[in-house]
Amino acid sequence: MTWRTFLSVFATIFIAEIGDKTQLATMLFSADANANKWLVFSASSAALVLAAGIGVLVGAALERFVTPATLKVVAGVGFIAVGLWTIFSK
Repeated sequence: MTWRTFLSVFATIFIAEIGDKTQLATMLFSADANANKWLVFSASSAALVLAAGIGVLVGAALERFVTPATLKVVAGVGFIAVGLWTIFSK
């Protein structure tokens, strides 16, 4: 069960991050000829780990007050809303 969870989270986050503004920003920083590529990699990795850590902590805190099913519905509606806003914004 642990590996199934790991692979599910890894695949979902990996696919979501491909072409994301975070990846594009990282590419721009590394495109600078004077930038140390390992430093850019380390800084962007640390930022993503910290952001994920905050997500885990907030999710764990929310679990005390809201059921996982409700969180899934709220997240789904949120993603749909962002998608619709993206489609219909000028």
